[in-house]
Amino acid sequence: MPKRHFKRPRTPRFAALTSKTASWSMNRRLAAGIAVLAVLAGAAGLTAYLTASTDKPAGSPPPASTSSSPSPTASTDVEDSASVPKPPSTHDPVEFAKAAAGALWSYNARRTTQPQHLAGLKAWMTTESKYTDWDSVASQVPDPTLWSRMHDNGQYATAKIAEGHMPQAFTKALGDNPGAITEAYVYVVTVSGKQSIAWRGGGAGAEGRAITLAVQCRPDRHCALSGVSPRVAP
Repeated sequence: MPKRHFKRPRTPRFAALTSKTASWSMNRRLAAGIAVLAVLAGAAGLTAYLTASTDKPAGSPPPASTSSSPSPTASTDVEDSASVPKPPSTHDPVEFAKAAAGALWSYNARRTTQPQHLAGLKAWMTTESKYTDWDSVASQVPDPTLWSRMHDNGQYATAKIAEGHMPQAFTKALGDNPGAITEAYVYVVTVSGKQSIAWRGGGAGAEGRAITLAVQCRPDRHCALSGVSPRVAP
């Protein structure tokens, strides 16, 4: 059988759909995201890092990292699943962020409703309201109308994670003030990988993705998601 060439789907891809739903609030999210992550960091040095990290556009891929080997949870395949996977039980913020990125880049509009998908992602969030930016996570998901169009098109996506790392500026700021993390225990992690999308009729495509996440990992409990940074950090 000849190799199928990529063609643009009749229904916009997930990335295109989310850009429409998020574009109107981008300026608000940029300001809110910086403020939320500054609170999560809890120190002047980390606040300066988070503000500086917004200089790069959200779609810019981070540079290569030495931590490039995928973890067992780094690949999220929802083709045969109707719900968002459960968060892993780990105390490692990088491993958790890689799994969380896989969950954010995966969906199954064929079998899951938009509210069900949001409920699945909600389970990844920290229960500490002071350190939760749910809006930044929910904004990654298309609204119910667009989700319905994706459902009609039989659309689903899977994710392959390439690597995850704490940005150098974050680790330096943390090294300069190690006590800063002990209030919120929120870490900044950048993850890169690939999202593969398929739809009814055999159509398919793939694109590189990158995202920066705030992950809370207290010593006495497993990691949880705090929010999505509005920009990708180096």
